[in-house]
Amino acid sequence: MHTYILRFIKTVFTGLIPFLFLSCNGTQSKKKDRNADIAGPGRPNIVLILGDDLGYGDVSAYGNTRVHTPHIQELADNGMCFDNMFTSTAMCSPTRQQILTGLYPVRNGAYPNHSHVYEGTRSVAHYMQDAGYRTAITGKRDFGNKASFPFTFLGGQNWDNGKGRGIDLQKAREYMEKGGKPYFLVVASNQPHVPWVRGNADAYPPEGIEVPGYLVDTPETRQALSKYYAEVTYLDSLVGQCVDMVRQSSGKDNTIIVFTSEQGAQFPFAKWTCYDQGLKTAFIINWPGRISPGSRNSALTQYVDVVPTLLDLAGVDPDTVNTGNKAVNGETGFDGKSFRNVLFDGENAFRDYVYGVHTTRGIINGSDNYPVRSVRNKEYLYIHNLNASETFTNIETRQGVVTSWKKKDRERAEAYSHRPEKELYDVRKDPYQLNNLAPLPEYEDVIRKMDRELQAFMGQQGDEGMLTEARAGMRRNKQ
Repeated sequence: MHTYILRFIKTVFTGLIPFLFLSCNGTQSKKKDRNADIAGPGRPNIVLILGDDLGYGDVSAYGNTRVHTPHIQELADNGMCFDNMFTSTAMCSPTRQQILTGLYPVRNGAYPNHSHVYEGTRSVAHYMQDAGYRTAITGKRDFGNKASFPFTFLGGQNWDNGKGRGIDLQKAREYMEKGGKPYFLVVASNQPHVPWVRGNADAYPPEGIEVPGYLVDTPETRQALSKYYAEVTYLDSLVGQCVDMVRQSSGKDNTIIVFTSEQGAQFPFAKWTCYDQGLKTAFIINWPGRISPGSRNSALTQYVDVVPTLLDLAGVDPDTVNTGNKAVNGETGFDGKSFRNVLFDGENAFRDYVYGVHTTRGIINGSDNYPVRSVRNKEYLYIHNLNASETFTNIETRQGVVTSWKKKDRERAEAYSHRPEKELYDVRKDPYQLNNLAPLPEYEDVIRKMDRELQAFMGQQGDEGMLTEARAGMRRNKQ
């Protein structure tokens, strides 16, 4: 009897050994399995195409079929669209330094407009070079200091007035074919940032435009949209040229192309705000034979996750990286994390929350002290205007389309400049954030929960709200 019992125990235990090993070494086994997803002829080349002030919903891949964007659509048809990718600040310089460092703006130091990251902060250029990559950028360079972004510069300008060539893609083509090492190339357009001087506005007659629901329908709004959409189509042509260059290159079968829109357009309730029209971005990733064509996912992701992910795909463990920048708790790793599982495992869950940080310092005609912070999940967007008693101003309130709204919809115009301290929106029912739920007592628990999450994020970042806003002015003065 005892012999049978001993045999039974031995059999069961022997059968459990492989499962116990997998449990104890689950991360290693999973990583090994996932490496099969990127197996191929060596490390991939990577091309990151950045739009400039492009609203996520203003291309056909994200629902606006009235705007002609066939090349961006083709990328979507052959790759994966992210339906919940967010920047954390709707301003060019902080957004670009955020996506290239994998660190949120307050922590990296570039949270006022046209500011620079703290000295010693490292970027994707360092990490890719350490991994044996060549790194270069062509077009707009809205970042600093130079030591933090050691890209080879292939030409271009930070401002496009419509004269000459804003970006030289021929040099990018030559760079792709240098050989010897894989490359990481940033193609940074100026479009569709103002001034809207590129493209054919006649293709978008103002009277035929469908005005988005977050804007007020005035002749001035329609005229602006006409010029803006023309530049969106011009940007799309640049995307098409980039894709053609990759397809004609020797590394065409092992090149990742990423396209992202950067942030919201320069319209009220978009750029320079924490509403979805400001922080939500178009994000498409294409990798032939690796990423399922025509796929979409709804995972909450943020720009700080992009560099960790690209490093992961290049064979670098992002958890081992020292960013050269210490968080409040002393850690030097990324704020973001790799969403590789989203790309290959079909997962639609990644983050529980994404965060917004906005300062008006450094903006043309910006308010002297109007910090805005936000937190969002898949249900609600919570916004805390830390100094709501002040008037929110920028160039749009002085000479933009919002000035034309006052005659037709003064309430909407005033809502842009004068906001309550707390705002809460149901993003599923109210995608344009028109109905503030914060005053309603039935949402008190939601607000408390979201506010706790926001305070925890600010604490991790060393964000002291009004004091941090005041320091933004000091940082600007030192530049």
